[in-house]
Amino acid sequence: MTPPALELTLPEELLLLALDPLRGKPYCAGRSLEYGTAGAVLRELEFQGRVTGQGGRIRVLNPHAPPDPLLAHVLESLSAPGTGWPAGDTDTRRWVRQTGRYVQELCLEHLVRRSVLRRETHRFLGLLPYHRHPAADPALSLAVRDRFTAAEAAGFPDPRGRTLAALVSAVGLSGAVARGGLRQRWAMYNLVTEEWTAEAVHRNVRQDRANRNRRMRYSSGGGGSGGD
Repeated sequence: MTPPALELTLPEELLLLALDPLRGKPYCAGRSLEYGTAGAVLRELEFQGRVTGQGGRIRVLNPHAPPDPLLAHVLESLSAPGTGWPAGDTDTRRWVRQTGRYVQELCLEHLVRRSVLRRETHRFLGLLPYHRHPAADPALSLAVRDRFTAAEAAGFPDPRGRTLAALVSAVGLSGAVARGGLRQRWAMYNLVTEEWTAEAVHRNVRQDRANRNRRMRYSSGGGGSGGD
């Protein structure tokens, strides 16, 4: 008898798409994936009727904890109705930026506890520790990739699939997971502005890129003012 398929949340699906199942290394920039994971958690909470996004802000609609402990923890950290930030809401882009690393770590820990991923500790130059998260069963990562490919071929007909596609594009994963060529990657990119969480993720990714470019200009001597 075939065991039932493992139920995954949106951030878990994004992580399984983003991580090399054998090496556990992300196919995109690590910081971008942190933003994407945080954005995916928000959208999962919206699918469950707990939050909504309006005007670049998160508003809690239902503060009661969902069954998933990770989602419950994140929901508790957000402002309850009538409290917290002005008008009881939170700036989406800022929340994604400030909590991305922490939220992703929670998601990874949750997947390790469920035996979906393994945690391997390595050392950079033999000194600084860092972690990789290969798949405990690469077949599960392949199944997630196959579902994404099928949704892509169908034009992402459902809201969940469109959100995942938008997040994939926002974090810079479309080149690694999309199978429809440049035209399909552009279609996924256009979904970013339709999904409030993906747009917040993309704004943070662009900010990081701009910051890197600025540092490169200054380090090469292009940021100074010259003249006599």
